Amino acid sequence: MHKISLANKFFLALSLLFLPGPLFAKFDFNANCLKAYQLIFELKLNPARQMVASEKKANPNNAIVPLLENYIDFFYLLTTDSKDDFNRLKGNKGSRLDQIADDDSNSPYYLYAQAEINLQWALIRGRFGEQFNAALEIKKANSYLQENAKKFPGFHLNLKGIGLINAVLGSLPDGFMKKTLSTFGIKGNVKTGLAMMQKLAEGLPKSTYEPFYEEAVFYYSFVLVDVAHAENAYAETMKYAARVSDNSLLKSYLKAYVSAKRGHNEEAIGILAERPSGGQYQAFPYLDYLMGIARLNKLDFSAAAYFNKFLQSNKGVSYVKDSYLHLGWIELISGDIKGYQAYAEKVKGMGYAINERDKQALNEVASGSPNVGLLKARLLFDGGYYSKSLEILGGIKEGDLSLVKDRTEYHYRLGRNNDELGKWDAALEHYKQAVNYGKSLKAYFAANSALCMGKIYMKKKAYTQAKASFNTAINMKDHQYENSIESEARDSLRRIN
Repeated sequence: MHKISLANKFFLALSLLFLPGPLFAKFDFNANCLKAYQLIFELKLNPARQMVASEKKANPNNAIVPLLENYIDFFYLLTTDSKDDFNRLKGNKGSRLDQIADDDSNSPYYLYAQAEINLQWALIRGRFGEQFNAALEIKKANSYLQENAKKFPGFHLNLKGIGLINAVLGSLPDGFMKKTLSTFGIKGNVKTGLAMMQKLAEGLPKSTYEPFYEEAVFYYSFVLVDVAHAENAYAETMKYAARVSDNSLLKSYLKAYVSAKRGHNEEAIGILAERPSGGQYQAFPYLDYLMGIARLNKLDFSAAAYFNKFLQSNKGVSYVKDSYLHLGWIELISGDIKGYQAYAEKVKGMGYAINERDKQALNEVASGSPNVGLLKARLLFDGGYYSKSLEILGGIKEGDLSLVKDRTEYHYRLGRNNDELGKWDAALEHYKQAVNYGKSLKAYFAANSALCMGKIYMKKKAYTQAKASFNTAINMKDHQYENSIESEARDSLRRIN
């Protein structure tokens, strides 16, 4: 299939997208800027910095420059996940907005650029726990984009931000962020947001906005897999990412992430092994963590080397505890209980508990060492090896499981594997057992079982039972992954209604 480079067609885009003369003179997305933009989305951040610096020197009043500088900071912080870097760079936001605010208010980029900068910082702040400031920035971004859409209805890029805000806000669970944004009068709708982003991804290649295609696909794919939990997330991502240049490390990240999340484990491993590399690319330690996850999900203990590589190169706040947990699991499955216990202590003492996976790692070690058979079945399921997972579970007798938590997980794992294999009636029976056993536990098995039951009933068009199951999931409180399970259940209820 034809692959595009974002710069290849910029001459056509420039001739049609930007009017000549003084009207758009201060927002000049010229050839240098388009090349820098392309480099950013390939995660070649240092070459992009050099090109932006060159443009700034040649055209100091070009208001596209602060927008591109912000893109670079955004992806730098996304890849480093460093709180120190975040604290160092977040002061750049104000001066960039000041520069843009003084420029041509008749350009469609005037409000759009201000919205983008606010939205990018809101997304980053969420990773570091600055929820209130993130809410304020979402409010500003939404206001700018809505106004820009009225002033410039043909400016298709508005759909990206408006769609993203709709999708993310529509999926928020009850809590501080949702309450704060509701106070500001901002609400979202996942279905509306997805429709906007899908329309943009579908339409950009046929328009003069084609150079912005990769960015649209980047956000659309993450909304599909992490916000909407859409069943077609893998297929849609592979379909739209196929047009993007193979020189893009961001493309490798996107495809590997979605493949791993959707049980296409071998594909994730292959993508990560063949990802582009070299000094021009931004360091991205998370990709080693992701490779460790994918390899351990097939019970390949070479995963340890990737977790250790991540821990050595990482300077971020996320996935440290989870990496130590997975290293501990390797020891446990290998029969070294003392080795597991040593890593469990590192889970408690190292890293931060901001990211949900790191919070879960703390919960895992607090609940004691897991049953090895159930752990193997869990990992194989996460990798998409459903039949192999069922084989492991077939060797476990429920009567030998003395802990209620283990009996709950046993039925949950049987339910999940049968569900993925299309054996819905068998899955429902095991999910019901998991709910009965685990409804008062802090483990997520019962709540997620209720959620999965609702999804099966939706497929069966048994909407009354689906509603009851989703409400059961919502009404279970004080358990692991509560926010994400509740969010998905509420979104499913909205779709029924």
